[in-house]
Amino acid sequence: MLRESLIAEVRPCANEKNILFWQDYRVSVLGGRLFRLEKSKTEKFRDDATQAVWFRDMPPQYFTVEMTEKNAIIDTGECKLILAKTRGQVRVEFNGKQIPADNTGNLLGTYRTLDNCNGDVYFRPWIKGDKRKKIRLDVGVCSTTGVAVLDDSRSLTLGRDGQVHNQTADGSDEYIFAFGQDYLGALRALYALTGSTPLVPRFALGNWWSRYHVYTDEDYLRLLQEFSKRGIPLSVATVDMDWHYSERVDEQKGISAQGKNTPEYVGTPQVNCGWTGYSWNTELFPAPREFLEKVKKTGLKVTLNLHPSDGVRFWEDGYEKMANAVGRDALTQKQIPFDFTWDTFIHAYFDVLHRPLEEDGVDFWWIDWQQEKIAWHGQTEKEYDPLWALNHYHYLHSASQGKTPLILSRYAGVGSHRYPLGFSGDTEITWKTLAYLPYFTATASNIGYTWWSHDIGGHNFGEKNDELYVRHLQYGVFSPITRLHSTCDETMTKEPWAYGNGTGLIAAEFLRFRHALVPYLYTASRRVLERGEPLVQPVYYREKTPLAYRYLQTYFFGSELFVAPVTQKRRADGYARTQAWLPEGRWTDIFTGDVYEIEKGGREVTFLRELDSIPVLAKSGGILPLSKDKGNGCANPETLEIRVYLGNGEYTLYEDGKEQGRDGTLETQFYAEYTQKDGACTQALTIVSLGDRTVVPENRRVFVRFVGVPAALVRLHVDGKERACSSRIADSAGAELCLEVGKTYRLTAEFAECSETERLVARAKDVLTRAQGNNVEKLALWKRLKKVKTRAEYVRAVENSKVLEIAKLRLKETL
Repeated sequence: MLRESLIAEVRPCANEKNILFWQDYRVSVLGGRLFRLEKSKTEKFRDDATQAVWFRDMPPQYFTVEMTEKNAIIDTGECKLILAKTRGQVRVEFNGKQIPADNTGNLLGTYRTLDNCNGDVYFRPWIKGDKRKKIRLDVGVCSTTGVAVLDDSRSLTLGRDGQVHNQTADGSDEYIFAFGQDYLGALRALYALTGSTPLVPRFALGNWWSRYHVYTDEDYLRLLQEFSKRGIPLSVATVDMDWHYSERVDEQKGISAQGKNTPEYVGTPQVNCGWTGYSWNTELFPAPREFLEKVKKTGLKVTLNLHPSDGVRFWEDGYEKMANAVGRDALTQKQIPFDFTWDTFIHAYFDVLHRPLEEDGVDFWWIDWQQEKIAWHGQTEKEYDPLWALNHYHYLHSASQGKTPLILSRYAGVGSHRYPLGFSGDTEITWKTLAYLPYFTATASNIGYTWWSHDIGGHNFGEKNDELYVRHLQYGVFSPITRLHSTCDETMTKEPWAYGNGTGLIAAEFLRFRHALVPYLYTASRRVLERGEPLVQPVYYREKTPLAYRYLQTYFFGSELFVAPVTQKRRADGYARTQAWLPEGRWTDIFTGDVYEIEKGGREVTFLRELDSIPVLAKSGGILPLSKDKGNGCANPETLEIRVYLGNGEYTLYEDGKEQGRDGTLETQFYAEYTQKDGACTQALTIVSLGDRTVVPENRRVFVRFVGVPAALVRLHVDGKERACSSRIADSAGAELCLEVGKTYRLTAEFAECSETERLVARAKDVLTRAQGNNVEKLALWKRLKKVKTRAEYVRAVENSKVLEIAKLRLKETL
């Protein structure tokens, strides 16, 4: 039997008061808009947990039942489930309208892997004649019809012994979500059934370095030193499969292709290391523990790539112990097959192969399973796909180590959100792929899967294109995980300094910004856990206009930001175009400072951006916490910047002591208030910290910056009493603070109201300064714009000017 640490908590039995029978159906009413619908001719129904669904023990639900020979109507007060003898005629009724209980209009979910993806198609180049195939995403729990169906019939049974059993439903086993356009409600219902998305460690939210490459320990440490010298922070060091012996050869280093480079192994016919290995290649890493210690001293966490499909072969360091653990004779030197259906093998797999490496300093594992199915223990037919079990048991094993658990692996179906993070596979380096990723990532939220990690920059094939690299990396900064990666080609890499003409410098700046975003991202991870709010949300989650379903490359990123990634080449005028639909409100581009005042009903916008920027907009009253610390790692920052965007809003910054092995938490609450009266404006911010102050650095400094507020006198009140404060924060109003737990801080900045025309004219100077074109004509337009009094005059001045068309478009963009 599996040890307790590898047995997940499940509560699969529904409350008897929530269950009813009609004909050959069993219905479990699990919520006002959530039903389990089973249909079995033998009337055998499953009460065990499955790979997907773990919890059905909802409290007693209110509902009434009306049964006839033809129909059964279950009314919860929020909707009605109307049963019919034929499954295809089952309906859901709400708001007086009957809707088929099927996946018509389903907004889809996600997909196992994007290996060899080029846009929304993929192919397998190693299979002769294999043509490109359309990627067909699985279903999600959100639908334009308001009804979605999750089919759990083929999901295997998860027994109370913690093991997967070769059993599926005897008939059909479906979950009907009837949440209308309340997509977050549907998602929270899914989490209630399957379990929540756990907290992601802070270090996983910074910048990862990864490359499929034969490094020596000296090569790798030299590389990390180069990143440090250039001021580019990292948080995770990935060593791909060549940390162990493999069949690959690096001719320059003279590494053997056939196992260990020693007389007793070289040339041995039985030896073909392949992709699987658990023993450090000591030709590349002669002192593995020392290597890991040196990496950790730079502030990084370490993950190693893992391909377990070939089991354990006789040349592995742990072969003899492994053979003894599973009852094999080690002297036979026979392969110990990979068997994740057998508890004895699972225990030995972790105890013998992995725990020693973890004790040496490996923090988590990158599980790279893409092989064939395996046989159930004691059988010969290969019919079990172990990816789910690898994710499940590895994650539980990681949790048993007394740290925030983490794995990196492929998606293994519904419920995979319990095992972050997701490795999306080996995509092609093309514009088509970049254009597909924002849609793919946002849509995955419809099945609760919010922590995708892509090969940023693309993995293989395609082309080296400096512009594409920068745009891909910019998207990566505003995606769940920023993990640079590429294939084993010697002439391919993702180091920023390998990209010329300034593109590498832009890439480095965006990597620094990702490092700064970690406080915001970690708070978002907490919101995923506690509120069921995905980090990346399609626009239609918050806005129900038909246009929200049209612009599927744009998305909300956390609670405060809206992102419209650039996925197309720049035109001849030097600007790339990105189209989006902006909801009502005031939106401020966090990079350009452009302000978009959007009236009720929303508006379509075409953003124009040079290579050094993508549209990332903060909402009115948005509060954005940023780390200003330099160097590697993602500890709670010593210097914290709080950007407050003009308007009313609230935000709670979450921090804890997990990185330091402490249990304490600290929540800092921010309340932004904007008032306007008789031409005078006030932007205020109230701050209260609650919890354990010791989880953050003792000498922490907090800089508050009122974005969009001109330099103004800032007043500070602490618990109602005015205090002196430093209010010189660059070109904005703001102040420097040292916050104490339990005290209430209130900052206020008073300034004169700025009309729309004044705002447009102020922006025009920057636009014209950056614009290419005749300097005399630019200056002439600027002089005319300084004199305009109304919006109409501003538009006429721009239309009648002789400056380049691109300058006109930029000047009118925020209108």
